[in-house]
Amino acid sequence: MIEIRNVYKRFGSQVILDGVTLTVQEGETLALLGPSGTGKSVLLKSIIGLIRPERGEIVVDGQIVSRLKRQELARLRAKIGYVFQNGALFDSMDVFENIRLGLTNEKEFKDLDYARKRAAECLRLVNLNPDTMKKMPAELSGGMRKRVGIARAIAGKPKYVLYDEPTSGLDPVNADIIDALVKRLEGELGVTSITVTHDVRGAFRTADRIALLTHGKIVAIGPPEEFRESQVPEVKEFLERDFETASLNGTDK
Repeated sequence: MIEIRNVYKRFGSQVILDGVTLTVQEGETLALLGPSGTGKSVLLKSIIGLIRPERGEIVVDGQIVSRLKRQELARLRAKIGYVFQNGALFDSMDVFENIRLGLTNEKEFKDLDYARKRAAECLRLVNLNPDTMKKMPAELSGGMRKRVGIARAIAGKPKYVLYDEPTSGLDPVNADIIDALVKRLEGELGVTSITVTHDVRGAFRTADRIALLTHGKIVAIGPPEEFRESQVPEVKEFLERDFETASLNGTDK
């Protein structure tokens, strides 16, 4: 379980997180919605200890992240897969070597036979042919790069997967593929997931619960249908703005 308790973070004079409190139960997928620049990615990076809150606590499996020493933090991170916004593949490495980096167990990382089998399995899980291992990132489409990024995140068999804007920059067809993949992996792997996104449609397709982060605070949280019917002004405004954008782009369904 991930518990975020009254977390506060600012950069300079700008308050990014202003007393965020949130609990993510084991086995659920939580979608964290919000306008760009509202601290969604900062919150994800705080969970894995890349950013330290100024106040408050983030607790993962009973451990307060900010209090962990280097080796303890490394062991915690081994249980967390992180999907970066743009895939973040290393262009100088082929797909196999990129996925291999997700193996957090040193013995497994050094065992090339195991690493290749695990990479092939992870590619299968994200609906890519094992031959994709031989390709370089420059040979992949945007949607394929995203899926390889997910394959790397799950290579170490994590308990948690954090997705940072997994469908950003993708056309509706590829966004649907990624959304379906996130939902399927939750069922097949039994992982607990947090998906940071501004894609309302994708959030409703994949999440067990949806939260809205705006002005540094969680202003609403609940199951998709409850969230859709929320009378909280910020939620209504966010959903209406998304509907207008989708209508203009011809992507509403």
